[in-house]
Amino acid sequence: MEVKVIFTENAPRPAGHYSQAMVHNDTVYVCGQLPINPETGEKITGPIEEQAEQVLKNLAGILQAAGSDLNHVLKTTVYLADMSLWERMNAVYARFFGEHRPARTMAPAPNLHFGFQVEIDAVAAIKT
Repeated sequence: MEVKVIFTENAPRPAGHYSQAMVHNDTVYVCGQLPINPETGEKITGPIEEQAEQVLKNLAGILQAAGSDLNHVLKTTVYLADMSLWERMNAVYARFFGEHRPARTMAPAPNLHFGFQVEIDAVAAIKT
């Protein structure tokens, strides 16, 4: 059983005892991404649209490093601090994923780290 640890500078460095992603059997498991700019370390605390865009950029960077991309995402879990933000977050999400519609779970999470409004994790297939 081979497990590969994924690390890229195109997403925030892990701040604890975890990896950005793990690959096993051509499947990528990406940890929850927060709206942190990986180049500057800036915490994006503006509107949900800005936060969701940064989270999805971080997710895309990790997927690329793992040999995958947004079109190979199988499932995401979206954690929202306030479910009333669903529609606004969904508009950004739909723009990033385009016609691709991975399975998705939306979960309320009122106490996200640093007071963020959104966190997203994902499971994706490796491109072949």
